[in-house]
Amino acid sequence: MADLKYYDIITKPLMTEKSMSLSETNKYTFYVHPKATKNQIKEAVEKLFSGVKVAKVNTMRTHPKRRQRRGYAAGKTAVKKKAIVALTADSNTIDLFPGL
Repeated sequence: MADLKYYDIITKPLMTEKSMSLSETNKYTFYVHPKATKNQIKEAVEKLFSGVKVAKVNTMRTHPKRRQRRGYAAGKTAVKKKAIVALTADSNTIDLFPGL
């Protein structure tokens, strides 16, 4: 397993309509490092956001898709990993847009 620091695990939050509606029920979606485990994701979220307690972490990988490049050459998109993090009821919320 690669030596990952907590600030390397969480890549960026996923901002879609579905993920924003999940945030109303204390579930937040993030892109994470492809080799990160559920325990590492839990620790990283608790360290990055103060007052947050994680109850559950669900992960999924997006498989690469074929993309046509110029001419005959074809390539593939990058492999990404998503994590849906559920917070406990007594936890603070995560403010994805500070200052708004």
